[in-house]
Amino acid sequence: MTWSEELQLDYQPRWPRRKDIGIGCVGAGFIMDACHLVAYERAGFRVTALTSRTYERAQEVARRHGIPRCYSSLDELLQDPEVAVLDIAVPPQAQPDVIGRALRFGPAHGGGIRAILAQKPLAMSVPEAKRLVQACEQAGIVLAVNQNMRYDQSVRALKDLLTRGWLGEPVLATIEMRAIPHWMPWARALRSLSTYIMSIHHLDTFRYWLGTPARVLASTRPDPRTPFAHRDGINLYILEYDGGCRAASWDDVWTGPAREGSGADIYIRWRLEGTEGLARGTIGWPGYPARVPSTLDFTCRRLPGYWLQPRWDEVWFPDAFAGPMAALLCALEDSTAPENSGRDHLHTLALCEAVLVSAREHRSVSPQELL
Repeated sequence: MTWSEELQLDYQPRWPRRKDIGIGCVGAGFIMDACHLVAYERAGFRVTALTSRTYERAQEVARRHGIPRCYSSLDELLQDPEVAVLDIAVPPQAQPDVIGRALRFGPAHGGGIRAILAQKPLAMSVPEAKRLVQACEQAGIVLAVNQNMRYDQSVRALKDLLTRGWLGEPVLATIEMRAIPHWMPWARALRSLSTYIMSIHHLDTFRYWLGTPARVLASTRPDPRTPFAHRDGINLYILEYDGGCRAASWDDVWTGPAREGSGADIYIRWRLEGTEGLARGTIGWPGYPARVPSTLDFTCRRLPGYWLQPRWDEVWFPDAFAGPMAALLCALEDSTAPENSGRDHLHTLALCEAVLVSAREHRSVSPQELL
């Protein structure tokens, strides 16, 4: 193998051998319309049916993406004999009911629903999420969660570097987010704002890179720009690993008065330092709808003096959204648990809850005590 071949990082998801399994989609909002369905079309996945809270909106989205059947109710879609995989994109407070209704159509009840790809968070509390995971297992349904930042190109490329050992033992990992999200109206009703909607991406990414930490220390405060009541707007947290590694994130949804008249400085940057090398990168998502690929630069002792800068054309939004579905389809083919399984997701939710508890009680919190 030549150096040029060895330096080709594995940043793509693993693709299923079969792409013709019927997918039924629930929800027709932005994430489904502009991300899931666009990514699935490019990946060659087969979407056969769609339903939404508003039938007219569902018809519009179905026409735009060439989906053959549009249903006015969830139960109609669940009875469609061509739908084997349910892809859900609804607000988190509505998702448990959708999953609960789908359970009646799983293999344990003679139905055709074999798998579900749910949004993150799976539920707004660890106990409710555990109940859904167990219920899916009892119904014979494979449950995966759409932790899509794991499939961002730079995030996966860094995971490949870590797996190869080119960076050695991880010492310190950081994510710095200075970006202004668009909070959807349904976010007003949630018990958590930034933690369960925004920080969940970074917490899951740290788990993907480094595993689940032993302890969490966190501090949160409200975002001055967000008009409705909330506690966790700006989130700062440190993850402690028993092996010595530390990870930290600054999830800043304020970024200064960028929308109130000042200049803007919007970005997401990450960095990982190891005993054998250093990697740094950017996440292109703040540039959406422009196609801004994430980036990765790295240097290591085995190539002294060089900074390597692999680049790619794909972007997180929408291209990476094919990854969670691909992982679920591969799991169905292999009769294994998907890498983004509902049971794995419980550990990410426990990290979210640990951030909230640590900030509220001003102490370090073990995620394990919350499972």
